[in-house]
Amino acid sequence: MGKLTFSVIPFKDLTTIALYNILYMREQVFALEQNCVYQDIDGLDIAAFHLLGYNENNELVAYCRLLPPGKPYEGYYSIGRVLTTKNGRGKGYGQELMSEAMRILKEEDASIPVKIGAQYYLKKFYEGFGFVQAGEIYDEDGIDHIHMIYTNNV
Repeated sequence: MGKLTFSVIPFKDLTTIALYNILYMREQVFALEQNCVYQDIDGLDIAAFHLLGYNENNELVAYCRLLPPGKPYEGYYSIGRVLTTKNGRGKGYGQELMSEAMRILKEEDASIPVKIGAQYYLKKFYEGFGFVQAGEIYDEDGIDHIHMIYTNNV
């Protein structure tokens, strides 16, 4: 199991190659693999910091975006578009990615809670990071989702 090397980059500082790779990965995972037609480019990328995880071969294999309070949840940070590529699965990269995302947000301001819209089948994965379900299952683009919240008080 290799360790990832991370870069966290504000939207305005992404290179065109990095942005292309991010959008390519998101389309591969969320549209093609999950057979889901939805609008991936949702206006939130501009406000986000983009967390990119590279393996030992300098291949981008893990990604998520870190959103400030109000984007999209008032009073909460958010983590979205969490993914690992097919080549990156089964190696613990998802765990590394979420650990790094949580570390960054806690370092930024640990008093601000984190809210995510998670695919329901990943509930236990996110519970492993201290998230708890907040509300009922809802349908988003034909996939069951739940809101989950992390606070330092949990």
